[in-house]
Amino acid sequence: MVLDLGWVRAQFPALQQAINHHPTVFLDGPGGTQVPGRVIDAIAHYLVTSNANLHGAFATSARTDTLVAQARSSVADFLGCDDDEVVFGANMTTLTLAMSRAIGRELHPGDEILVTNLDHDANVAPWLALEELGVTVRTVDIHPDDCTLDLTDLERQLTARTKVVAIGYASNAVGTINNVAQVVRLAHAVGAMVFVDAVHYAPHGLINVKALDCDFLVCSAYKFFAPHVGILYGKREHLTQLRPYKPRPASDESPARWETGTLNFEGLAGVIAAIDYLAELGRQITPTMRDRRQALTTAMITIQEYERSLSEYLIPHLLEIPGVTLYGIADPSRFAWRTPTVGMRVAGYSPRELAQQLGDRGIFTWNGNFYALNLMQRLGLESSGGMLRIGCTHYNTREEIQRLLHTLHEIAVQPMVA
Repeated sequence: MVLDLGWVRAQFPALQQAINHHPTVFLDGPGGTQVPGRVIDAIAHYLVTSNANLHGAFATSARTDTLVAQARSSVADFLGCDDDEVVFGANMTTLTLAMSRAIGRELHPGDEILVTNLDHDANVAPWLALEELGVTVRTVDIHPDDCTLDLTDLERQLTARTKVVAIGYASNAVGTINNVAQVVRLAHAVGAMVFVDAVHYAPHGLINVKALDCDFLVCSAYKFFAPHVGILYGKREHLTQLRPYKPRPASDESPARWETGTLNFEGLAGVIAAIDYLAELGRQITPTMRDRRQALTTAMITIQEYERSLSEYLIPHLLEIPGVTLYGIADPSRFAWRTPTVGMRVAGYSPRELAQQLGDRGIFTWNGNFYALNLMQRLGLESSGGMLRIGCTHYNTREEIQRLLHTLHEIAVQPMVA
């Protein structure tokens, strides 16, 4: 399965930009990806032809009802679940806060929740807030040498008192992919639910929530080539049995009972278009494929293989640059357990200074803690500006990586020349 990179890049109009006469290189994907042109068109088309709230007795409202149903079906195919197990919200953080509040209603003093030192704080802080109910929140440690989760520590901390394990599918700071299936098995063995943050993983690999058997999974469409829309998968039994906090007139039917307030309908139009893009990418690779889930599976497997080749080129060459410290998995034989997201520092520069110099040359990267607060504190980097993050996606090229490496090398040796 081969990615047609020319076709891919032609789908993303933002890639044609230039900064200071330099072609723009978007290596900021973990903070939010660029969108295909069809996503922009779908948003505009909805606003022109269908802009109305739900359940009205007129045409544009009926079109919006249809749109929401189509969005659930598209996301269900993307995640490998059923339509009525898909909940939409403002973003992943808001959905996690809402669901944690509902889960908190079922907890008692002495119950325990496990979070990790690898996660985005949106899957940590909502659970820490439940300590006011008398719940104990424990933190699973990492192996700091490669920023992987310490599964022995996780298993040691799991007890009959554990009610929730909150874990990331992949680290948005250093790219580590967790063995979520193993964590689910361990947690379910003691009767605990598993809440998975898949925001960073979603654009990089295939998700099959039924195979994972997780209880909840959240992601953000903004991270997989669509607008700002939060997405939550929940097992049907949880979505129907747990009690949401909601206005009294709001629907009591699931999954609508979890969608507090008016949805971002034009954003949902963009979500459908983004998933259609990925499905078409799968059909570009296997033209005879008609089933959308199968096409999405082909697309995501191909994306993962291509992005692994970017990591195989990027990381060894990064380590050759003077003064570079890389955080995360650096052994190519283990790259199946990382996304093409790299956290690093260069001696003599703060991450902000480095990002600024790259940005002035048209290479966009992020700096800071990326809300991975526990990780930065564990590595001792929070007080010194965190990391520089290089975040590749499938629309990036080896030539762009070469340009990044050349520029970083120039920057790294500049102090020695001075």
